Amino acid sequence: MILVVLVFSAIALFLTFVYMHQNATRLILTTIFGIALVASLVLVIENDSQHLGMTKVTTTKTVPLKSAGSSQMDMLLYQSIGTADKNRVYIYKTMTDQKKVSTTKANVNTANHVKTTTGSTKLVTKTTRWMYQSNAAKFWFGIANNDNQLIKRTNTFYIQKTWVVLSTSQAKQLSKLAKQQSTTLKAQAKVYVQNAVKTAMVKNPAMTQAQMATLEKQAAAQYQAKAMQNMIKTVKQSK
Repeated sequence: MILVVLVFSAIALFLTFVYMHQNATRLILTTIFGIALVASLVLVIENDSQHLGMTKVTTTKTVPLKSAGSSQMDMLLYQSIGTADKNRVYIYKTMTDQKKVSTTKANVNTANHVKTTTGSTKLVTKTTRWMYQSNAAKFWFGIANNDNQLIKRTNTFYIQKTWVVLSTSQAKQLSKLAKQQSTTLKAQAKVYVQNAVKTAMVKNPAMTQAQMATLEKQAAAQYQAKAMQNMIKTVKQSK
């Protein structure tokens, strides 16, 4: 509405100044329309530069976080924007059976952080926007279409220490490396488990079959975790 007043004041001021010949009336109307023109112009500038009539509103949204990787390991993936890896778009899921992954926004108003937690994995998004303080303010300035204008958005990923953060290219390399070394890793795992059982038998010759089976599972899991950590270290060191 303020733009309507601005345009109307400008037109009225021009018509009054050009076509009205009565000096007293001309002076009064010219003053009124001039003041209206300047005032509306100042208000438009203040709304645009200082967000006159608006206030900052922050909302917080929390969603569960699920692994975006296709492997059994929990992963948070990202894609670097640019060559310096200063900005990242994170790739994630909020449901295990989610077919299409979600991504964070790639703009200067969005910041992403990754933190380790002992609680549940989640994504907390805080969004701050400019919103009009009242319907009256929106009535006067809403024609500028700047309501709900984004100021900043902060995404904080809370992941457990067992999660792995990899780029999409590193995740592909990890999958490829795991396939290449699968046969070797199975053979090494078998030897690792056998040695673990032999060591345990020396310490406890009376070990039962159930205890041996539990030990074998634990040793296999330990070897698998170590092997995976080594592969992850390898792909992170690669360019």
